[in-house]
Amino acid sequence: DQVEKMREAVKVFFFNKGVDPVNGLLRENWVESNRVFAEAERERERRGEPSMIAMLSNAYYDVLDDDGDGTVSVDELKTMMKAFDVPQEAAYTFFEKADTDKSGALERDE
Repeated sequence: DQVEKMREAVKVFFFNKGVDPVNGLLRENWVESNRVFAEAERERERRGEPSMIAMLSNAYYDVLDDDGDGTVSVDELKTMMKAFDVPQEAAYTFFEKADTDKSGALERDE
């Protein structure tokens, strides 16, 4: 269920960045697409709506939080890295930088 929410969030995020689900996005349109996306994000903020970046971040966080305790442990992060074929050792470096309050767990706002 959480993985499907994450996939949907990724699809919505990239659709809002101008990426066509079938044809993708031409390289020459990428810069303009990012400019338009940034302006749309500012407009969402002005209207008090959640940003597409926050939506995507929350979806990833919900998948990472495998045990549902509201935090992400280094072991949960290692599992995700393995799923994406990233060396699990990278989880330690990422975790150290992301755990800004040094609590030993990543909270959503980190």
